[in-house]
Amino acid sequence: MPVMRTSKGNVTQAARNKSGMKGDEDKKGKFPVFDERSALSAIKLRQSELAQQHGKYVPIALKIAPDLDDAQIAAIAALLMMHRIDAVIATNTTLARDAVAGLPYAGEAGGLSGAPVRAASTRVIAALAHHLKNEVPIIGVGGILSGADAQEKIAAGASLVQLYTGLIYRGPALVRECVQRLA
Repeated sequence: MPVMRTSKGNVTQAARNKSGMKGDEDKKGKFPVFDERSALSAIKLRQSELAQQHGKYVPIALKIAPDLDDAQIAAIAALLMMHRIDAVIATNTTLARDAVAGLPYAGEAGGLSGAPVRAASTRVIAALAHHLKNEVPIIGVGGILSGADAQEKIAAGASLVQLYTGLIYRGPALVRECVQRLA
């Protein structure tokens, strides 16, 4: 799985839960050709180079999946601290179909967002908060459809929340509700 550099110096690693990516995974669901330590080192090096070149430090946030076990979350937390990553976004979409089993289109390919990812996202946030001990900010995302959902992410250990699917379905009223609930 190649690490790619764009014309603006960004580094992008393709996510494992995107359609068509499964063929590159080994039997444990990991990409055998992707070395997280080397990739994160390269990202931080490029970040430093760009900061010197442009006189501006731009933070790096690593977005992770909700489909991780506790050992994987602990390993990611250690890497985030080791490489001094500026923030972690927990989480991306999920491949799990438990929350939509029996519903129309439940078998469709690709990641699920919104309500089906809420509990898994919150679990990952809580585990990250335990391992990171406030050393790396956590941006909570995944299934925030109400102010109570945003409060749940903060209570689990997120420093900030990010809205996606909920904003599509609820519009700007969701932002107001979240702000009021978190005030």
